Amino acid sequence: MVVSILIADDHDVVRRGLKSLLESRSGWEVCAEASDGREAVELAIKFKPQIAVLDVTMPGLSGLEATRQILASLPRTEILILTMHESEELVAEVLEAGARGYVSKTDTGQDLLRAVEAVSEHKTFFTTNIAEMVLHGYLERKRQPAERRSQPGSLTAREREVIHLLAEGKSNKQVATTLEIATKTAEAHRINIMRKLNLHSIAEVVRYAVRNQLLSP
Repeated sequence: MVVSILIADDHDVVRRGLKSLLESRSGWEVCAEASDGREAVELAIKFKPQIAVLDVTMPGLSGLEATRQILASLPRTEILILTMHESEELVAEVLEAGARGYVSKTDTGQDLLRAVEAVSEHKTFFTTNIAEMVLHGYLERKRQPAERRSQPGSLTAREREVIHLLAEGKSNKQVATTLEIATKTAEAHRINIMRKLNLHSIAEVVRYAVRNQLLSP
């Protein structure tokens, strides 16, 4: 049986490498390639792949938002997130968006193949390093006093998308258009982000995004 796979990454060299690696497996076929999140959604709806491998940080729509939109139209498609970033918070956001697996670009090609094989069987997949990181974070939170655990946490998935776009120099209106939300909603997100992170200017937003690797590599 042929396993159809969509791949989405804004770097052509990465897409070529992914396609070559995935099609080295007998019965696996890359049915479509996307260079941004919005194109990934359009091609997924057109080709209806069994699996979509999405970079988390792409122009237009992030991999997380693309995941939500793809699953809203194609609930049987399994999503695997591929990223340069490794954090417990991002793993949580990946799962909340509905993706089945999370693979770092620093992992091996065999890890990616095992991940695709797992999600093709409707199983979740995390490398040993990611699983250990999540477990370590869970145990650390358990050790924290209750008052520390009750403090506001990190940025939400939507806030990460907004700060990414703001750091790229987009206005509230452009953020709203990209994320398909109201301009007032985008402005409210910006205000909340700056208040939560104690930032006072867009320049500080850019520095925060760079420092925390929220921009495309």
